[in-house]
Amino acid sequence: MILLDENFPKDQLPLLKDWRIACRLIGRDAGRLGVKDPDIIPLLHQYRGVTFFTLDWDFFDAALCHTAYCLVWLDVRADDASHFVRRFLKHPRFSTQALRMGIVARVHHEGIEFWQRNRAVRRERWI
Repeated sequence: MILLDENFPKDQLPLLKDWRIACRLIGRDAGRLGVKDPDIIPLLHQYRGVTFFTLDWDFFDAALCHTAYCLVWLDVRADDASHFVRRFLKHPRFSTQALRMGIVARVHHEGIEFWQRNRAVRRERWI
């Protein structure tokens, strides 16, 4: 399941739909509107194999690595959010749910930095 933070730009949602990327939005499809950041991690544990995309930098923390989910901080302009969701999901290193689980990632224009449990930060370039 692809889950978007409630701060995900609403004008970007139609792009994901056009690209046939099925996603849910916190506050509309999962959780409640106004959920605070500390309550998001317990929310992720309620679902199986969720990849969570956010524009909040505070989710890029190695301590948040867990095999039950993937956290992705989109360190890009809001206008580019959908484009980088799609790029991340199509990258060979992250293209399946199984490959993404346990990852905390920062997605930006130059590539992807990510942690996995008990490993140093790693980097991938865009292909």
